[in-house]
Amino acid sequence: MAQDLPPAGGYEPVQYKRNLPARGFRPAYYLLAVGVIMTYGLYKYGKGVREHKYEIPFDVKETSAMIEYSSISSVRLTTAETNSELAREKMWSRIYLTPLLQAETDRDQVRRYWADQGREQELLGRTTKPYHSDRFVRPTYGVTPGIISE
Repeated sequence: MAQDLPPAGGYEPVQYKRNLPARGFRPAYYLLAVGVIMTYGLYKYGKGVREHKYEIPFDVKETSAMIEYSSISSVRLTTAETNSELAREKMWSRIYLTPLLQAETDRDQVRRYWADQGREQELLGRTTKPYHSDRFVRPTYGVTPGIISE
């Protein structure tokens, strides 16, 4: 019996690969886009750091603002403060908010004073004068822990 042999030109090649097109962009384009985004982010970060670099600490800013003003409406800025818009904005916001916060503190003290007078009247039947004058003295409050652990 004769043996089966391959055809004279050989077998045709078997297609084992799929011919699918690549999806999306080339990897180099993705790398370029990430680099551009990171460069932009670092640029914005650097601008923020530079702006905070010239910001003056709270104590120095407040004292310089309070010492160097001729009236409430005209405050002269020092050269270091003019370098930072953020520092200037913080200083002006503190200047404008100070009377409001002081008035709120005064209202709270008056409320506490009248509540204390009412409790004293209720408990003792009269009000006492702990001081030798009627001059108002701003109370000082000490914070103490509620529960002392041993």
